[in-house]
Amino acid sequence: MSAIKRVGFIGIGNMGGPMAGHLAKKGFDVTVFDLRRDLVERFAAEHGATAAATVVDVARGADAVITMLPNDKVVRKAILGDNNDGAASALAKGAIVIDMSTSDPIGTRSLAEALAPRGIHVIDAPVMGGVIFAKDATLDIMVGGEKAVADHCRPLLQAMGRSIIECGAVGTGHALKALANYVNACALINAVEAIAVGKKFGLDSKFMAEALIPLCAGRNHPIEKKVIPHVLTRKYGTGMALGFIAKDVKIAHDTAQAMGAFAPLAEKVSELWADAAEKLGTQIDQTEIARYWEEANAVSFTDGK
Repeated sequence: MSAIKRVGFIGIGNMGGPMAGHLAKKGFDVTVFDLRRDLVERFAAEHGATAAATVVDVARGADAVITMLPNDKVVRKAILGDNNDGAASALAKGAIVIDMSTSDPIGTRSLAEALAPRGIHVIDAPVMGGVIFAKDATLDIMVGGEKAVADHCRPLLQAMGRSIIECGAVGTGHALKALANYVNACALINAVEAIAVGKKFGLDSKFMAEALIPLCAGRNHPIEKKVIPHVLTRKYGTGMALGFIAKDVKIAHDTAQAMGAFAPLAEKVSELWADAAEKLGTQIDQTEIARYWEEANAVSFTDGK
C-alpha cells in the first residue's frame, strides 16, 4: 500500500473538527463533509481543506475516509447510502474506511463484511477522551482490524492521539470502547450509591469520597490488585475468602436497607456474591468469583482466545 495522503472526513463537530484539523496541520490533503454546511465552509477556510457537498464528494479520490458520527447506523448510511449512493461508491479498491465513532461492534463487523467484496478495508478506531483531548491531539485510540491495514493507518491516527491501542480483529476497538465506558459508568454510580448510603448513615460526603480514593483506587484498584495478578494468572492468592467478601457486601446492603436508602446496585451485587459463594464455595479466594462469569459465559480468561 502506498502512504495515505488524501483523507475524507465525515462529521466535523466538537470532536471531529479538531481531529480533522490536526490531519490538515500534519500535511494530509483533507476533504470534509458535515450536514451543517457552515461548519464545512468555516473548516475549509481555516485549514486550507476542501469542502465537500456530499458524502460521495468527500470520498472521491480519497485513500481513506474517516467517520466521526453519532452511531453505527449513521455511519452505515453515510458509507453505503440507501441505494449504493454513499461514500463507498466513490472509493477505489484498497481504500480504507476508518470509523472513529462510538459504534456498535456488531454493526462495524457488518459494515466490513458489506465492503469486503469491493476490496475496501474497514478498521474501527474509537477514542477515549473528550473535546479537550481532541483539541490537543492526546486522545487514546483503540484500533480493531487487519493488522497490516491498521499499521498502514498508524501515521494518520498518531496525528490525532497520544496512544494507539491495537485490540485485534475488526470490531474489537468498538467493543473495548463500549466496555471501558461500561466499567467507568458502573464505577461512577457504584461510588455515588455508596456515598448516598454513607450520607444517610451520618458520614460526610466529601470525607467519604476522599477516603474511598486510597481504599478503592491506586494499589487497591481491583483491576491492578486482583484481576491482572490473580484472575488472569489463576493464582487466586489474595488471601481473602470469597465468603468473607460476600458477607461484607451483605453488610453494606443490610445497612442500606436499615437506613431506607435507595441502593439497587448493592442489592444485586449482594445477590451475585451470595450465589457465587453457594455455587463455588465460601473458602476459596475472592478472585475465584471470576469463575462464576467464566462458567456462565463458557469462556476462559486464560486460554489466549
